[in-house]
Amino acid sequence: GLRARGGRGARAGPRGVARQHWPVHYAQRAPALRSAARHDPLAETIRDHDGQGTHRHRHRPGGPAAPGGRHCRRTGARRGGGRAVRQVQGESAALRLDTRRITWPRTIDMNDRALRSIIVGLGGLNAGPTREERFVIIPGSEIMAIMALATGLEDLEQRLARIIVGLTPDKQPVRASDLKAQGAMTLLLKDAINPNLVQTLEGGPAFIHCGPFGNIAHGCNSVVATRLALTLCDVVLTEAGFGADLGAEKFFDIKCRMAGLNPEAAIVVATVRALKMHGGVKKDALGKSDVDAVRRGAANVRRHIKNVKKFAVPVVVALNRFITDTEAELEAVRAECAAEGVGVELCEVWEKGGEGGVAVAEAVLKLLDGRTARFKPLYDEKRPIREKVETIAKEIYGAGGVAFAPAAERALEQLPAMGLAETPVCMAKTQYSFSDDPAKLGAPSGFTLQVRDILPSAGAGFVVALAGDIMTMPGLSKTPAAERIRVHPDGTIEGLF
Repeated sequence: GLRARGGRGARAGPRGVARQHWPVHYAQRAPALRSAARHDPLAETIRDHDGQGTHRHRHRPGGPAAPGGRHCRRTGARRGGGRAVRQVQGESAALRLDTRRITWPRTIDMNDRALRSIIVGLGGLNAGPTREERFVIIPGSEIMAIMALATGLEDLEQRLARIIVGLTPDKQPVRASDLKAQGAMTLLLKDAINPNLVQTLEGGPAFIHCGPFGNIAHGCNSVVATRLALTLCDVVLTEAGFGADLGAEKFFDIKCRMAGLNPEAAIVVATVRALKMHGGVKKDALGKSDVDAVRRGAANVRRHIKNVKKFAVPVVVALNRFITDTEAELEAVRAECAAEGVGVELCEVWEKGGEGGVAVAEAVLKLLDGRTARFKPLYDEKRPIREKVETIAKEIYGAGGVAFAPAAERALEQLPAMGLAETPVCMAKTQYSFSDDPAKLGAPSGFTLQVRDILPSAGAGFVVALAGDIMTMPGLSKTPAAERIRVHPDGTIEGLF
């Protein structure tokens, strides 16, 4: 089984301000894989007779798309003069791709608000059709999710082939396989699919591979890296982005479900500073002792603990200690977590290195030796998409209900026809709150979660529900890190961390 921890947590020490989320890590013993991963229904609907994930079409002459062309009954693609037309402009009407319904975004690894919504194709006929376009950052792209979930090159190519590029005028999906693009994409990624082996300053081995963000994507490292780690050592720790409402839920409901992983323990990483912020303290006052604020904010970490328990996995809290934390504040956290039947161990790695993490490691081993995990996903993926979104919102976020905007309602009607009815749901939501409003700190409940749209991610094997104002192309903060970066005359760099 996996030993479980997950999420990006606030750094301990005086250099940072705690983020408003609780990372959860997962631990599992090897061998941790089930005998076989769950059958992927998407592959069955897309894979052709030779099982390679690409379509073989029989064409009939004189299709309606163009006089004398050949029309494909399955995708609406046509070929004129016996030659496949591949480009999506001019004569690319071969695919009948509606330029108003292109869903595949461009991707760049840069924070740029101006790229969230743009117009392309303004250079005349040779520049392609004029249309609306958008960018996403690499951690939020479907390619990143596919890389993280693929089990090997063959699976990678099949997933790439399933990517939905856009729709035809009659709302039929046009896929990467229709563009014959999956082979070239696989070639570009053939080395990238191999995990990166690194080591800590003390020689501890670690795989760093793939980085889908936990707020806008599924927030987990690659299946390949996790499976490889399980063959090499007795206990594997893996991280899921942000808190138990985001990366943890997606780790359990998406990654573990698809890869056949069996997590045996979870570590919720917390800080006194973040608890005080959830208790109403302003950022510039987080260094001052305030036990009452810690108690008020503890409702947040207590809900994260409850969320992990809903997956039938035992949990321990690792408290990243800052040098400004007082003993009274630490004791308040212990008392609050004890009320949930969970222990707290101090994590002082920032100050003491590996020695500062021994207590947490021993607590995890104790959980593993207890063998009390009975892991189960939160929902049945075969249930309707609407029901799955509502289950996550009510059980994990504490919402009283879900409101679906018109675009989301249309998606609920269209996605089943694309073969995406019986897939997990990947929620895209702010990491600062259990709700879709980053200003609602603590543990809000009874609110209505606003879902503005639901996007297909057929290659990854899930649908993405966009909640609130979450953006897949972030902008810079009011005080970007770049303002603190400088190079000293001797070449020393300051301000990167």
